Amino acid sequence: MTSQTRPLAYDEIIYEIDGPVATITINRPSKLNALTDLTQAEIRHALDCSERNGKIVGTILTGAGKGFCSGFDIGSLTEMSKAGASIRKSHEKLSVNPGNPDNDPNFLSSPAYFLGLRKPLIAAVNGASAGLGFSYATFCDLRFVDRTAKFVTSFGPRGLIAEHGTSWMLPRLVGPSNALDLLWTSKRLDAVEAFRIGYANRLCETGKSAIEAKQYLNEIAKTSAPISIMMMKKQVYRHLNQELGMSMEESKLWMDESLKREDFKEGVSSFVEKRSPNFQSITVD
Repeated sequence: MTSQTRPLAYDEIIYEIDGPVATITINRPSKLNALTDLTQAEIRHALDCSERNGKIVGTILTGAGKGFCSGFDIGSLTEMSKAGASIRKSHEKLSVNPGNPDNDPNFLSSPAYFLGLRKPLIAAVNGASAGLGFSYATFCDLRFVDRTAKFVTSFGPRGLIAEHGTSWMLPRLVGPSNALDLLWTSKRLDAVEAFRIGYANRLCETGKSAIEAKQYLNEIAKTSAPISIMMMKKQVYRHLNQELGMSMEESKLWMDESLKREDFKEGVSSFVEKRSPNFQSITVD
């Protein structure tokens, strides 16, 4: 990695790499990992590091201590309520735009930029996930949740709308009626119910969500081509915004491209020879 993408000594997150898996841990446990502008900038920078590291297949986002993320820091919310407007502080050394190689305008803002990442991002939800923390979990590709996890939208009780693109993403995960129920009531959604309605992809024993997420990423690193994983993620999120005919045409074009890649030859050869595949990694300039 270049000096621009090498992980910094972060103040509010921990960034770790173990084989093909990177883990970002929001590290403000005394505040239930509430997000500040700095936390968000550090997460974005760390995700850019994952994007540019060809050895990494996917990243896990989790929280330190007993919570995943309790939302936006209450001190910052107090400032905004007094000002009557959003207040954002700049962190220039952390200013990056990870993923989104096509510069799709849908994937520029936070946390919608998660969808433009080339690599999987899994939320390992180990406790409370509320407000902006709920939005962060919602925009991850998958959600592995401890049985002790709790989810709260929190927007209505603060006099706010469904923020951060949640009104677009949540209905696509759980359906419009369930989404409105969660948004209108701000009721606590426990892990079992989150799994039942399709919000959680894996229901894990307490303390196991990050472990199971790492196992999942290690497994797909052994069996699936990183470029294939990237392209399938791109297909899913782009085609949510397209009609079937257009998405079929685009998929046909990309299928033709994939047939010409060395990964296709390697995938067939490794299957015939009954061995593990040796696929190409994703390289980013």
